[in-house]
Amino acid sequence: MGWLYLFMAGFFEIGFAVSMKLMDGHKNLPWTLAFYLCTLLSFVFLIQAVRTIHIGTAYAVWSGIGGAGAVMVGILYFGDPVTPWRIVFLTLLVSSLVGLKLTSG
Repeated sequence: MGWLYLFMAGFFEIGFAVSMKLMDGHKNLPWTLAFYLCTLLSFVFLIQAVRTIHIGTAYAVWSGIGGAGAVMVGILYFGDPVTPWRIVFLTLLVSSLVGLKLTSG
């Protein structure tokens, strides 16, 4: 169950990052509310996850899911650049997250 909580926390971490971009310095109320809701839910699920997953692993996976997800959303929806090096490092990040999951015990 801890891994499900961790993936939910990572999902809301992506929502946190995307809504932070769209809230326009707290001027856009719906995205500001989404920002705070995603932040809250991300931490609630992370707190649940660390009950059964080592904190170092959980934190690395949580921030990695958020980072990789934000990069992908940026590429797909915000026109962020797609370069071979960005793809290489994104692949390394994702493979590192999978490795942490597989070796966590």
